[in-house]
Amino acid sequence: MSFYLRPRFLLRLLALSGCLLAGAAQADAYGDVSTLTRSGKTAEAIAKADQYLQTNSRDPQMRFLKGVAQSKAGDLTAATQTFQALVEEYPELPEPYNNLAVIYANDGQLDKARGALEMAVRNNPNYAVAHENLGDIYARLAHGAYNRSLQLNGNNRALKLKLSTLTEMLQPSAPR
Repeated sequence: MSFYLRPRFLLRLLALSGCLLAGAAQADAYGDVSTLTRSGKTAEAIAKADQYLQTNSRDPQMRFLKGVAQSKAGDLTAATQTFQALVEEYPELPEPYNNLAVIYANDGQLDKARGALEMAVRNNPNYAVAHENLGDIYARLAHGAYNRSLQLNGNNRALKLKLSTLTEMLQPSAPR
């Protein structure tokens, strides 16, 4: 029995296989940038992301990975710009809001961090990391309010206990 592929079917098959290969290439590019970033090769990760973005400039996932690499490289100005552009163009994505919040919080801009995290959890109510980060921001804001209250009324023993407990909680954990 002979098997004959019609030209139209063959073209569809070739187009489908091309899409599958392109998808695999994209996945490899994402994986490469992520791996380079995790291993501390941030300059290479950013260069690879830029190369990819030359032909896929609106790809939000690669732009996000580039922002992560920029953050890890310590270029917080560039990372902020990358994440800010993402939230402007894709306001429904929670991850860029979360990463902006981390940058804001580390810069002491707790109100901006809170606002960004509130957007992240509004966009994805099941985003556990954003909820945890929001809790951390609330704790830091509470610490500031308790501190200010204690300056105004240094005799409040209950407040001293709250502040002491919160201060201990906010200390970085020892590495395991």
